Amino acid sequence: MAETAEASEAAGRAEPRGRVVEGLRAYRLVAAMWIRSTMAYRTSFVLTTFGNFAMTALDFVAILLMFSRVDALGGWSLGEVALLYGLSGIPFGLADLAIGSMDRLGRRVRDGTLDTLLVRPAPVLAQVAADRFALRRLGRVTQGLLVLGYALVVVDVDWTVAKLLLMPVMLLGGAGIFAAVFVAAGAFQFVAQDASEVANAFTYGGMTMLQYPPTVFALDLVRGVTFVVPLAFVNWLPACFVLGRPYPLDLPGWVAFAPPLVAVACGALAGLAWRAGLRSYRSTGS
Repeated sequence: MAETAEASEAAGRAEPRGRVVEGLRAYRLVAAMWIRSTMAYRTSFVLTTFGNFAMTALDFVAILLMFSRVDALGGWSLGEVALLYGLSGIPFGLADLAIGSMDRLGRRVRDGTLDTLLVRPAPVLAQVAADRFALRRLGRVTQGLLVLGYALVVVDVDWTVAKLLLMPVMLLGGAGIFAAVFVAAGAFQFVAQDASEVANAFTYGGMTMLQYPPTVFALDLVRGVTFVVPLAFVNWLPACFVLGRPYPLDLPGWVAFAPPLVAVACGALAGLAWRAGLRSYRSTGS
């Protein structure tokens, strides 16, 4: 299986554009298969989607309970925190919907079932990402959209063309950053094998952290999520521009528009990590 993985990587390097097209096609076919399977039991789909919506809504309920006792959290009002919540929940929900199955990779590495993906004529990353594609995750995206809509109604924003254009840019850029973190966390499981909880600390844990203003966290943590794992570009920095608030760490104003560039850089690094992890895979030996 080591030779199979190396051959797969060599083919990927030889024809990058063709491999991307092939990967997207494989992803679409696998995801469509799981969608058809899901829609065969529509009542179950509706119930699980609502359950996903309700479970994620509890996070915002916790924020509402906090504000029932205080007027501001770290100097941020309820509407401003709701804006952070929506601007983190939507990108994470999109990334989780598209590529959230990466957290199952460690199990495949441990039991050797990754071997079946290596022998198929399709990129392994596309197959892993689309495995058990779950439409129920739309519940998180829907809940984030509702909270963001509430925030935009209650928060007094001096809208400009730049701020309006920044809204969809930060949502898509944030989804790209989270997707890169999912891939990098998956690559780490080639080495650690039983590290899904470690990966979740950066994915689900990072999303939860971004729901709160940077002013409630220690400066070292803010530096870490700005310069090491750049989750601050998902919503903290762009939201500061939209709200007219000072940036954490006294960063220059242009960083608010950097999420797409950060997403591309993170994606490239995550791709390198994935290829290195796949090359190191040696199956279970059984």
